[in-house]
Amino acid sequence: MRVHRPTPSRFGELALFAAGRLERTEWHPVPPPLRDGGIGTSGCADPVELSLRDLVLLMLTTSDNAATDVVLHRVGLDRVNALLAGLGRDRTHLVGGCADLIGSLLADLGAADEEEAQARLAALTPAQTMALSVCVPERTTRGTARDTAELLAQIWRDEAGPAEACAEVRSVMGRQIWPHRLSSGFEDGYRIAGKTGTLPGWRNEAGVVEHPDGGRYAVAVFTRAETPRQRDPGADRAIGRAARIAVDALRATAPSTPEPSSVVNPPTVTA
Repeated sequence: MRVHRPTPSRFGELALFAAGRLERTEWHPVPPPLRDGGIGTSGCADPVELSLRDLVLLMLTTSDNAATDVVLHRVGLDRVNALLAGLGRDRTHLVGGCADLIGSLLADLGAADEEEAQARLAALTPAQTMALSVCVPERTTRGTARDTAELLAQIWRDEAGPAEACAEVRSVMGRQIWPHRLSSGFEDGYRIAGKTGTLPGWRNEAGVVEHPDGGRYAVAVFTRAETPRQRDPGADRAIGRAARIAVDALRATAPSTPEPSSVVNPPTVTA
């Protein structure tokens, strides 16, 4: 069971790199307690040590939970939230890292591990699923589709921090490996820079879609399902379709521009 989310806060360490307050080549171990059996370093059996630069790459391109938590610990939760607030993203706030989200979920379900948690999740009603701490905005890491899309637009316009840091975020997000959500709505010729996010009942992706003519559109699509499936190809495809409809609608009503326009669904709050 993967528990991760699109979190624009991951821009924070790149801003600190650009400001000279962190070294990209700092080496950090990935402690076994942070590894949840998932993707990247999260699933490694042997000792792992990587540079901050490579940890950032893995957390943004593969949704590596353990890499994310190492970077968040190094940067500092308060610093990330202060950066978001300073950018006017007052609907987005972190309460902890991926291990905190998973720990909260296991505690709510009374499960010893993620395999047991998945079995217990399958037995919950939709209302019970949405009552889990990780699904209640006031009790967990949270954000809105609008806030996320606006932050992406700030990054693509070099308004969210030093131009060097914004450029690095754009480059790394453009290397994301998942083609099944936003990218499913766009054929070859489009460029997609995105970040997926998944919690029980929630499947999201946020990113920037670049049309072949250079027009760019910040997109955030948050979906909710009554059944917390690990795999839900219908919901994944719906994210791509919603993004395509929104981008096409904007292109039909305004001239193409290299400045990223924000495309959002209604401002639903999720984690």
